[in-house]
Amino acid sequence: MSKALEKFLSENLDDLKSKGLYNEIDILEGANGPKIKIRGRELINLSSNNYLGLANDERLKKAAKEATDRYGVGAGAVRTINGTMDIHDELEKTLARFKGTEAAIAFQSGFNCNMGAISAVMTKKDAILSDELNHASIIDGCRLSGAKIIRVKHQDMEDLRAKAKEAIASGLYEKIMYISDGVFSMDGDVANIDGIVEVCKELDIISYIDDAHGSGVMGKGAGTVKHFGHAKNIDFQMGTLSKAIGVVGGYVAGTKDLIDWLKVRARPFLFSTSLTPANAAACIEAIRIMEEDPSLHQKLWENGDFLKKELKNLGFNIGASATPITPVIIGDETLTQKFSRRLIEEGVYAKSIVFPTVPMGTGRVRNMPTAQHTKEMLLEAVRIYEKIGKELGVI
Repeated sequence: MSKALEKFLSENLDDLKSKGLYNEIDILEGANGPKIKIRGRELINLSSNNYLGLANDERLKKAAKEATDRYGVGAGAVRTINGTMDIHDELEKTLARFKGTEAAIAFQSGFNCNMGAISAVMTKKDAILSDELNHASIIDGCRLSGAKIIRVKHQDMEDLRAKAKEAIASGLYEKIMYISDGVFSMDGDVANIDGIVEVCKELDIISYIDDAHGSGVMGKGAGTVKHFGHAKNIDFQMGTLSKAIGVVGGYVAGTKDLIDWLKVRARPFLFSTSLTPANAAACIEAIRIMEEDPSLHQKLWENGDFLKKELKNLGFNIGASATPITPVIIGDETLTQKFSRRLIEEGVYAKSIVFPTVPMGTGRVRNMPTAQHTKEMLLEAVRIYEKIGKELGVI
C-alpha cells in the first residue's frame, strides 16, 4: 500500500473511532424481519426500512421465482440497448397508475434516481433550492448537475419564497427547481406539500419530491404527494422500491414528456444494466398487495403510533415525527453510540445515527417499527429502552 494512503486511512479511521463516529457493520444471519439473528443472537429489529414486511412476503418470493424461470437471473443489457423486457414495461406502467401520473421510469436504486434525474434536467445555467435536511443522494445529485445550490431553511415556506424571488430577480438562471424529501428519514417529519405547490406555482419553479420514506407509508401507500392530493401538481415524484415495497430500485413518476427525457438523458438509466426480472416482478406484486389490501399499512401505523406514545411517556425526546419513524434523540455522539450498544446487548437492534448523517450534537437512535412487529415485541423493546435510559441518565 502507498505510504500516503496508509497514513491517510490510519489517521482518519482512528479519528472517527475516537469521536464515536465510526460505524461497524453487523452481518445478519437470515432474513431482515421483525426479529433478526446476529452472531447467533436473536434481536428485536427496529432498524429496518422493510416497513410493510414485504421483503419476506411469500407472494413476492413466488413472483420473483416465476420471473427468474421465465426471464433468467439478469436482464443482460442496459435498458436502451436490449435490456428492457416486458416485465420492466409492466412495472413502469404499474408505478404510474399507482402514483397517479402519466408515466414512470425505473432505476437500479433510489440513489441512482436522484443522481440521474436531477442532472438530466438541471445544468450549470440553473439554480436548485434545496431543503437543508435533504438526503445525501439529493445533495450529490444537485452537485452533479453543476447548478447553483441554494440552501433553504427546513420546512420554511417563507424562506423558500424569499430565496426563490431573489434567484429569479438576479436574472442569472434559466430554470429554478425546489427539491425536498417527502418524509425526512432522520426525524420522521412530513414535507409541507401544500405550501410547496403554492410557492412553486406562484413563481413557476420546478418541483421535485423525494418520497423514499413516504412510498408505501403515506397516502394509503401511494406516497406523500398523493396523501395531499397533488399528484398532478408536483413535477418529479421520486421513490424507492427498496423500503416499503421491499425489493430494490427506485423510480421517478411524472408527465410522459419528462419520463421520455429521462430515458434519453439520465446517465444511470443509460449506462447501468436493468433491474433484474425477479426484482421487477416482485415490485409489481408488492404494489398489487398494497392496492388491494390496506391491512399491512394500517398495522404499520398502529405499531408506529404505539411505540412513539410509549417512548414519549417514558420521557425520551422523539422529536416531531409524524410518521412511524421514531427517533430517540440523545445528542452526544459517544453517548448515542453507547446507548445503541447497550440496547443490542439487551436484545433490541436499534442503530445509532450520528454525524455526518445528522448534524453534530443531534445523535439519535432511530427506531423503525414495521407491520410485522407484534405488540409483545414492542412492549419488550419499550421495557429495555426504559432500563437503558435510566442506566445512562437519558431519562
